[in-house]
Amino acid sequence: MVTVVDYGSGNLRSVQKAFEKLGTAARITDDPQVVAEADRLVLPGVGAFGDAMRALRDRGLVDPIVAHVRAEKPFFGICMGLQLLFDAGLEGGRHEGLGLLPGEVVRFELPAGMKVPHMGWNTVRWRDAAAGREPDGWYYFVHSYHARPRDRGDIAAFTDYGGEFVSAVARGRLFATQFHPEKSQAVGLRLLASFVAQG
Repeated sequence: MVTVVDYGSGNLRSVQKAFEKLGTAARITDDPQVVAEADRLVLPGVGAFGDAMRALRDRGLVDPIVAHVRAEKPFFGICMGLQLLFDAGLEGGRHEGLGLLPGEVVRFELPAGMKVPHMGWNTVRWRDAAAGREPDGWYYFVHSYHARPRDRGDIAAFTDYGGEFVSAVARGRLFATQFHPEKSQAVGLRLLASFVAQG
């Protein structure tokens, strides 16, 4: 069973349907107790960093998410669910994040003529060839901000958009992507399948 955290931030049903396509049950919940008891946790999301953190705090979800990761249980963050792992986001001021990975989330600074948000298909270059990861695979992105990890050991993948940025992170049994695997067809489903298959 996969537990998908609901903090009022979009794309929940598409994530649930992607797991169902793999034959894996996925429940959507905003109940802190259910999150605390989850075996495999998915934190999706779209929108603004500060609003997302406020919603997590208001629903009492911060502590069970942090405890889950620190207990080394399988965790998958998607888009905003990657960004919230860091110390702070700099959208509309400085907002404290979950503090599970050192670093900040910053807005794209792009050459003239390039648009923000970064939207559409782009390639991902993995730092290793772990199960479910295809070198130079195409994945679907929608974001205006990206993470700058302080610890390069946390970086799992890079993507180029007016310069290189971090498009996936990993530490222990924590894994998170800036792109949307649930919208990335076969390559995205393979990533989700490898998460489900974790021991």
